[in-house]
Amino acid sequence: MDPVLSVAVYLTIWWVVFLSILPLGVTSHAEAGLDLGDGGDPGAPVDPKLKRKFITTTWVSAVVFAIVWVVVYFHLIQLPALGSR
Repeated sequence: MDPVLSVAVYLTIWWVVFLSILPLGVTSHAEAGLDLGDGGDPGAPVDPKLKRKFITTTWVSAVVFAIVWVVVYFHLIQLPALGSR
């Protein structure tokens, strides 16, 4: 795979994994029974733990990307040539 394509594929995988992991383990203010007062959203997370989720997203994405790279490199799945007629 071309390095630019590899980065694009990795970033796409990273965002998909991040958006999948983001809601896991989150407790909202309403679920925790906390009053936010005026203007607060009761569905907002109490502690989103974003640092942990970034780290988890990075290693999960690396594993998924490694699998995709191996499949593409060893031609385990034949993809039609794009642009050929």
